[in-house]
Amino acid sequence: MANEPLLQVDNLSFRYRDRAGTAIRGVNLQIHPGELFLIAGPSGCGKTTLVRCVNGLIPRSYKGEISGEIRIAGKPAREMSLARLSQHIGTVLQDPERQILGTKVLNEVAFGLENQGLERAEIRQRAEAALDHLNIHHLRDRETYNLSGGEKQKVALAGVLAMEPNMLILDEPLASLDPASAVEALKLMRALVDEGMAVAIVEHRVEDVLKIHPDRAVFMEAGEIVFEGSPQQLMQKVDYHEVKLPASVAIERAAADPPMTIPQPHLSAKAQTNGALVKFENVSFFYEAEKQVLNEINLDIHRGDVIAVLGPNGAGKTTLVKHAIGLLEPKTGSVFVEGNDTRNTSVAQVAKTLGYVFQSPSHMLFAPSVRAELRFGPGNLGHADEEIEEEVQQAIEIMNLTGMEDDPPLALSFGQQKRVSIAAVLAMRSKILVMDEPTAGQDYRNYMEFMDAILQIPSFEAILFITHDIDMAVVYANRVLLLSDGKLAREGKPEEVLADTDLLRACRLVPTSLLETNLRMLDKTGRFMRAEALAHVSSP
Repeated sequence: MANEPLLQVDNLSFRYRDRAGTAIRGVNLQIHPGELFLIAGPSGCGKTTLVRCVNGLIPRSYKGEISGEIRIAGKPAREMSLARLSQHIGTVLQDPERQILGTKVLNEVAFGLENQGLERAEIRQRAEAALDHLNIHHLRDRETYNLSGGEKQKVALAGVLAMEPNMLILDEPLASLDPASAVEALKLMRALVDEGMAVAIVEHRVEDVLKIHPDRAVFMEAGEIVFEGSPQQLMQKVDYHEVKLPASVAIERAAADPPMTIPQPHLSAKAQTNGALVKFENVSFFYEAEKQVLNEINLDIHRGDVIAVLGPNGAGKTTLVKHAIGLLEPKTGSVFVEGNDTRNTSVAQVAKTLGYVFQSPSHMLFAPSVRAELRFGPGNLGHADEEIEEEVQQAIEIMNLTGMEDDPPLALSFGQQKRVSIAAVLAMRSKILVMDEPTAGQDYRNYMEFMDAILQIPSFEAILFITHDIDMAVVYANRVLLLSDGKLAREGKPEEVLADTDLLRACRLVPTSLLETNLRMLDKTGRFMRAEALAHVSSP
C-alpha cells in the first residue's frame, strides 16, 4: 500500500443551509490506494454528508457552511473541477433514482464516458466491459425506467466503473441488491482493491461487508467519528443493539446481558377468516411484451398475515405489490381488494384499505415539512383534524422523527427520508400496510424498533413487506412468499420456506448466520427468534 494517501480529510465540518445543527464536525481520515475502508454508523449520523463533501457535491450542489480541508491525490479538492474530481473519485449514490439519467441501459453506462470526451469505440468497449463485469449484459438494451431497484443499482455501479476512477465510494450499495448480487458486488469490490483501487463502503449491513475483510473501519455518531480501527475491534466496541453483527457475535454479547422483553405482535391475535383482504386470481403482467414480469399469480392475503416477499432483483416483487394498490392493472387475471376488482376502483379508494410505502422515498415526498408530509395522507382520506394530530404524532414517535417535524423531507438523509415515507403511510391508518424495502438506509436499532412498534398498531389487519434482508423474514414474518422469474416459487411458514436452502440459492437468496443458527436450534425453540432471544436459549 502506497504511503501517500489517495484521500485525506482534515478537521472537516459542514452545516446544511436549510437545516439547524452541524451535519458533520471535526472529521479526520485517510484512505490509501489498495485499501478497503468501511464507514458505519446509525441513520442520520453524517455518513452521506461526508461522501458528498469528498465527491464535490458539497458545496456545489448542497449549500451550507464548510470548514476543514480535503485533499485528493495530494491536491486540494476545492481547486478541482467536478469533472476532474470524478476522474479520481467515483460515487454510487444511496438512491439510484438520483443517479440514472439515460433512458436505455447502455446509454446510461456510457454517459460519464461521453462527458469525458472519449472516442466512440473506447466508450462502447468500456461500457460493454462494465456490463460484463457485473453480469448484467442481459440488461444492455432495457429501458432504465422499467428496471427493478436492484437492477438500477447495478447499472449505476456499471456507469461509475466504466470511468475507471482511482477510488470508489459506495453509499449503501447493498440496500437494493438481492443477497446473491450483494455477495457478487462485494467480491468485485475486494477484487478491485486487490488490483490497487481504493474502495470506501458506507453500509449498515456491517455483517456482509466484514466477509470481504475490510482493512479499516470507522464508526460515526452524531456527525463525528467515534471509532477507528480494525473490523475485529469494531465488532467488540459497537453496541450490538445498534449494529447488525454476525449472529454468533451478537448471541455471545447478548448472553452477558439480562434477557430483553420482546413485544408480542398485535396482529398475531387477529383471526384468519375465510374471506381474503386481497386476492390475486391468475394474474399476469408485462411492461415490455417480450418479457413477462408476473406469470399466473394466485395469492390470498388474510387478516393476521405478516408477509415477507423475497426473491431476486427483477423477480416481480414490486410489480406484484403495485397491482394490489391499483397502480398497475393485470394484463390477464384479476386483483380484488376487499372483494372489489381494482380495475373498477380508484387508487384513492384502494388507499383506504391498503397503504403503500414506495421503495424510493423520492417517489413519495413533496411537502415543505415533515409534519405537512404526514398530514397530507390522512387529510386526503377525510380524517378529522383531531384524529390527524394523533395519527401524525404517533407516526413521528414510532419512526424516530422527533425534532425533525419542521425540516424539509428532501433535505434529510436517505435513511431519514425513508422513515418519513413510512410515517406518512402509518398516519393514514390503512387496514393493510405494504412496505417496499423498509430497512433501506436504516441502522439495525432503528428498523428493529419501528418494526416492533408497527406490529403493535391495532388498526393494521395485515402487513406485507418486500425485503432482501432474510433476517427480517426470520424475525417478523409469519408467512413468506418466494418469487422467482415472475412466478410464486413457494409460499408458507418461514420455518418451512427458509429451511429449503437449495431453493433459496436457486432464487439468489443466501442463508444468513441468523437463519442458520435458527435452523440448527429449531428442534429446541420451535420457532424462529432474533439473536438477542437465542442468546438465552441453551443449545440443543
